[in-house]
Amino acid sequence: MTGPETPHQFLHPRHWKRAKGYANGIAAEGRTVFVAGQVGWNADQQFETEDFVAQVRQALANIVAVVREAGGTPQHITRLTWFITDKREYLSRLAEVGEAYRSVMGKHFPAMTMVQVAALVEDGAKVEIEAAAVLPR
Repeated sequence: MTGPETPHQFLHPRHWKRAKGYANGIAAEGRTVFVAGQVGWNADQQFETEDFVAQVRQALANIVAVVREAGGTPQHITRLTWFITDKREYLSRLAEVGEAYRSVMGKHFPAMTMVQVAALVEDGAKVEIEAAAVLPR
């Protein structure tokens, strides 16, 4: 499961049920890039919307912008950790979140964790996502 489009080895034990929308693990070698938690605001640190899905799209776009700054692409992202303020909103809008995700990340699904939190530091933020990427040397 590696190649130019997927530079890492996706890890999935054969006897496990298929993961949907994430990888159970990824093995990678190269230059590691750590991306701080990104919220759904623009480059001027302004929220353009209170909409959860729009904030997800913007937070992912912010992550991709940082990874591109290091010379990478979304396919180099190996891990995403999501912090959301409302699990029910996420679950009720899962199809829209998936569409927003694919519009930014394509069909690349790294190892992921999602946690519901009581609040985020930035007022108005409904999601914060941190990332790690491994770029070829």
